[in-house]
Amino acid sequence: MVHPYAIAGFLVAVLPLIAAPGASLALLIRHVTDSGRHQALPVILGTVTGLYIHAALATAGLSALVMHSSLAFTAVKLVGAAYLIGLGIWTWRSAPPNAAPVPLRERRPKGSDSVFAQALLANVLNPKAAAIYLTLVPQFIAPHQPFGGQILTMATAHALLIALWLAVWTFLVLRASHALRTPRFKQAAARTTSVVLIALGIRSAVT
Repeated sequence: MVHPYAIAGFLVAVLPLIAAPGASLALLIRHVTDSGRHQALPVILGTVTGLYIHAALATAGLSALVMHSSLAFTAVKLVGAAYLIGLGIWTWRSAPPNAAPVPLRERRPKGSDSVFAQALLANVLNPKAAAIYLTLVPQFIAPHQPFGGQILTMATAHALLIALWLAVWTFLVLRASHALRTPRFKQAAARTTSVVLIALGIRSAVT
């Protein structure tokens, strides 16, 4: 069992990483702005699922192999960077035209499965997320206790915190729902999201 003080310390340490703008937040704002609050859940679930995958890989030692092999680590970084850049380009090209709203019968809301997959891949292909469980988490676990259970506990605390953070952002976006319904704002949000995703991909590739 992980000591409550250890969990609190881990959450304090990881909070700045959660608060920093990233792919999950960009996707959340993009899809909630475009299709409404029901798209927030698949983004949150995809992000949380990605955290558990990183936790499982860290427990199994697979992430450690990637982090200690420069070739494997570089490959993961480049794949993740390519995905983010590609997603950013797709988001830019799919931005709604700055014109009158499309009639309701002609709209094609994005499926939850697709949004979930985007959020999941954005998290799983981020080597910095794996680094959290290989460098930060070990600072807060007891070596004489079961390793897997402690990582799972930390991952659950991490998941709850990031889910809360994204839920707060969903609330803030919905509070401005009247302005968000305008085609001009939707186009601006989509293109801002695409720039953020492409910038994150470039940063991941060169750092």
